[in-house]
Amino acid sequence: MKKKIKFNTSTSLSVNGKRSRTINVKNLRFDKHGLIPAIIQDYRTGEVLMLGFMNANSLRRTLKLGKTCFWSRKRLEYWIKGETSGNYQFVKSIAYDCDMDALLIKVRQVGVTCHTGNRSCFYRKII
Repeated sequence: MKKKIKFNTSTSLSVNGKRSRTINVKNLRFDKHGLIPAIIQDYRTGEVLMLGFMNANSLRRTLKLGKTCFWSRKRLEYWIKGETSGNYQFVKSIAYDCDMDALLIKVRQVGVTCHTGNRSCFYRKII
């Protein structure tokens, strides 16, 4: 059974309309630029795929579409992962950390994540 993530009109996050864990988006701690980091992780393997930034509107779009939507700090515009490449990220769950200043989004990744053609953007090793 597929879980659909819904965004209700009171700007709270909810999964399948259940109110067991709802949070008002306004309670998340966005930085001074109105952004919050979003760690994107493969829901099956746990592999970290990428790090992106969201503002309140891109988070709302993500919840509405069920696909990840980010705010580009470089281009100053919204972008949906996979919109041009076809390598979409379908949202399975969204969690936030204890400080409410970071998101962990588990996705079903279609194709590769990185623009370099790698599965993950974290393919380079330091140690």
